[in-house]
Amino acid sequence: MSSTRPIAPGIYTDDDPPHLIGGRHCDSGKIVFPLPADDEQYAPIALPTRGQLWSWTVQRFPPKSPPYAGAEPFEPFAVGYVELPGALIVESRLADVAFDALRIGLPMDLAIVPLRTDPDGTTVTTFAFRPAREART
Repeated sequence: MSSTRPIAPGIYTDDDPPHLIGGRHCDSGKIVFPLPADDEQYAPIALPTRGQLWSWTVQRFPPKSPPYAGAEPFEPFAVGYVELPGALIVESRLADVAFDALRIGLPMDLAIVPLRTDPDGTTVTTFAFRPAREART
């Protein structure tokens, strides 16, 4: 039996559907992601699971390692900014979409996807956004 773990603790919930965990500043109301660790000025909040693609690019070469520790061999991937309504714009991998299908305003849904498998067999997961179901049809 294989196990999974998130790329970082407290970055998203185990709910169905999962939510990214942001922080709302207790005085100003400003929302940030990720939730600042050990900062009592921020209250955790579940961020929206749907947004719109604000901008994107395609990563066609491996980032510096360390800290990059993705799947090998490296495969190009899309990365973009997704605007979460009423919250903020979050940088994310973009999954399950052809590079030439990306467009500003594309409705996107949060997904949890595998990033790599550690030597002990644990699958490390991360968050990504993929085109919303209605945008895929």
